[in-house]
Amino acid sequence: MGFLLTIFNTMSLIPVIPFGLVYLLAVRWGKDRKQALKLAMDVTTVFLLFSVSALFNHTFQSRFGFYLILLVLLIAVGLIGSAQTRWKGKVDARRLVRVVWRLAFVAMSFCYVVFTFFGLITYIIRVMYA
Repeated sequence: MGFLLTIFNTMSLIPVIPFGLVYLLAVRWGKDRKQALKLAMDVTTVFLLFSVSALFNHTFQSRFGFYLILLVLLIAVGLIGSAQTRWKGKVDARRLVRVVWRLAFVAMSFCYVVFTFFGLITYIIRVMYA
């Protein structure tokens, strides 16, 4: 069990690794590049969820990062579901979840880069003036 936890932690620490692995394996197993990219995005979002929440907690010295991300995802589901209802008259749950999940990938990828950069800068400043 510890081995699986170590693998999960490593994949969460550097989410580019699972993205690349899933993409390459999907292309290798015969999916076209567009499907492989979507599958890699979907899988990597799980790792980004934990990674960004940990980076948020570390940056802001809190324990609210994971719950904040879940709250934002729920708000996105509500807003997009409401727009879908007004536009089509009904909610297509599968499409709604897919859209929110892929938007979460884009948003959390951006947050991952920003928090990582911010963490590196603060670490460098702390080491220089320690």
